[in-house]
Amino acid sequence: MFDSSALDTYLTGLCEKKALPGVSAAILGPNGLEYAFNYGCRDGASLHPVDNDTLFGIASMSKSMTALCACILACEGKLDLNAPVSDFFPEFELAGQPREAATVRMLAMHTAGIPPMEPLEWSIAMNSEGRSENDWLREMKRTAPNNMETIDEIIDYIARCGYNTLGAPGEVMSYSNEGYAILSYIIDKAAGVPLEQFMAERIFAPLGMTRTILDNGIDAARALSGGNITSLFEVEDGRRVCDDNWSVLPPFRGCAMVKSTSRDMATYYRMIANMGMHEGEQVIPAHAVDLLVGRYHPLSSQLTMCMGLNKREFAGHIVCEHAGGLHGVSSKGGLLLGEGYGFAVLCNQGDENMDALLYGMLCAVMGLPLDTNMDWFIPAHRDFSAPLMIRGRYIGHEGVPSIVCIHCEEDGTLLRGTRDGEDLRLIYCGGARFLAVKPDDPNDVVCHLEFLIHAGRAWGVRVGTRVFERD
Repeated sequence: MFDSSALDTYLTGLCEKKALPGVSAAILGPNGLEYAFNYGCRDGASLHPVDNDTLFGIASMSKSMTALCACILACEGKLDLNAPVSDFFPEFELAGQPREAATVRMLAMHTAGIPPMEPLEWSIAMNSEGRSENDWLREMKRTAPNNMETIDEIIDYIARCGYNTLGAPGEVMSYSNEGYAILSYIIDKAAGVPLEQFMAERIFAPLGMTRTILDNGIDAARALSGGNITSLFEVEDGRRVCDDNWSVLPPFRGCAMVKSTSRDMATYYRMIANMGMHEGEQVIPAHAVDLLVGRYHPLSSQLTMCMGLNKREFAGHIVCEHAGGLHGVSSKGGLLLGEGYGFAVLCNQGDENMDALLYGMLCAVMGLPLDTNMDWFIPAHRDFSAPLMIRGRYIGHEGVPSIVCIHCEEDGTLLRGTRDGEDLRLIYCGGARFLAVKPDDPNDVVCHLEFLIHAGRAWGVRVGTRVFERD
């Protein structure tokens, strides 16, 4: 058993350093709820403390639940994961590819070749109420071709956006919210009931997740919460602001719209860690979990994108994890596969990185120092041999275009970079991988960069999990 008092002190220190308004975290293991941590408040007046029953947004942590629904349907013979997406949406098309090339499985694994693009950001801007006017909102409203409130509008934009497909379908992993939006509607068709109903009946109810809901909006979640639901915080121009204007993005329901508690989410992840077992019962088919994160996905020290969860080996353990972020939402959850432990960290302030909090809890259970570096990019302590291959400008179009530039001299010296104008120092980590850090602090990681090189030249760079194409 780990030292819960030491973990309390460690997590509290991280929350104080980040000046977070409210955080709830939980660990479920073989003995049930083995650890609960709550910090701060759920309201702007700081009158109501966060607890393990407080509803938070979980954002993209929703994706593995959507993928698990697809895997359950596959086990029941109701959905062929290798079926072309065009079987369900005949109008679906990727630039330069046969209509049949992209499959349901590729959507779930982010390998369909869909490049980073704008629809999710447009949908938030056009459908969410009460947002403060800022440059992002004005630009999204100016450029949106429509309200981006139906799946047909997303599919139409993918076909006509003019962006290149990222390799052949199945070849390149690049995170795609649009892919998961389409997957949500495929599940509707295969299940014969809405995703919201299927997820509630087949995942939430069997696990006793009574404070969890897929709500494309907020009314149903508020009703479920009994008033114990967080407000949403952001830092704008150095000042913390608070509102209750939850993100609304209608066709992206299965991507990001689950609301839950730390206790419920740790319960969910523990079930996956136990291959579908919960309280001694097989509530989810073991084969469905295998399809999600198991033997069908390779294991190494580098992240492997499975279906809605990343997987890797660390210190003799199989760690699966995923983060999420929206307005007033920063979340991260994970599990130790085969060991019966599930973990969740939920925060009510947007644009915050929850890695250190989740990794502290993981390290506690693994018996490691709480501040153990769990990064999967490890400095190689030597120079990259071919910087001219990666020199250039790369662009991603998810919302306001994001640009990564790599600079070096003609002789290959002075390798450095920028992301959206911010200077970066690049630390080589083997292969074509680099940690991009703040120039004055090598421990302050801005992003991970992995260059995709063909015929002596990088055609793209994976920034985190998104592939930006050479401009």
